[in-house]
Amino acid sequence: MSVTQESKKSRIIFAASELRDAVNCLNFTPPVEYIYNPLDYAWLAHKQFLSLYGGGKKKIVFMGMNPGPFGMAQVGVPFGEVSAVRDWLRIDAPIGKPNREHPKRQVLGLNCPRSEVSGRRFWGFFSDEFSNPETFFDKHFVLNYCPLAFLESTGRNRTPDKLPVAESKPLEMQCNKHLIKVIKVLEPEWLVAVGGFAEKKAKQVLGEMPVKIGRVLHPSPASPAANRGWADQARKQLQDQGIWQ
Repeated sequence: MSVTQESKKSRIIFAASELRDAVNCLNFTPPVEYIYNPLDYAWLAHKQFLSLYGGGKKKIVFMGMNPGPFGMAQVGVPFGEVSAVRDWLRIDAPIGKPNREHPKRQVLGLNCPRSEVSGRRFWGFFSDEFSNPETFFDKHFVLNYCPLAFLESTGRNRTPDKLPVAESKPLEMQCNKHLIKVIKVLEPEWLVAVGGFAEKKAKQVLGEMPVKIGRVLHPSPASPAANRGWADQARKQLQDQGIWQ
């Protein structure tokens, strides 16, 4: 790997560590009862992901919203469906636990028996399209806008767009700073938002930067459209926007 690739990788890792520490200082109120920061307790796995795949200039960066309770919250990798992270991405670093853990949403790391549908669809699509992760990450990268997962007292997932402004504003300030740093380092031609929230944030934050913004349907099972063959729709959307040939 070239000096430039190593430099980009180290800067990406440092930016992630800054984001990790910055969001750890933020406060949230009910109905949010539990805050999971996988950049903290799953830092070794996230750092391994960045070390393996974060080097070099990228053409396309995919951006999701925030960790799902059975995805990145478990394994520290965006859209982190366990088998894909373990078997395709080959992440094997030890994973800890958050300071406060909801009994119904325990972090079991690579031993988590539940499969996150969004992550299975997302990484399944790319593992079908590319022979190995190295080929995919040669020109692509994947991140989440927000690194935190929020849980209510029942264990229900609460997405960042549901936070009150007094809490979302300082969080978004840190997320925006991190996103700008990553785009400056990786110099992509495209930022592809996965879903509407990510697209809204990308346009707000990157509007003055020399990067084109695209969008694909979110692979969530809560989306009726995504349940009608997400991979085929995502491929068509990428091709129609001129992101893929």
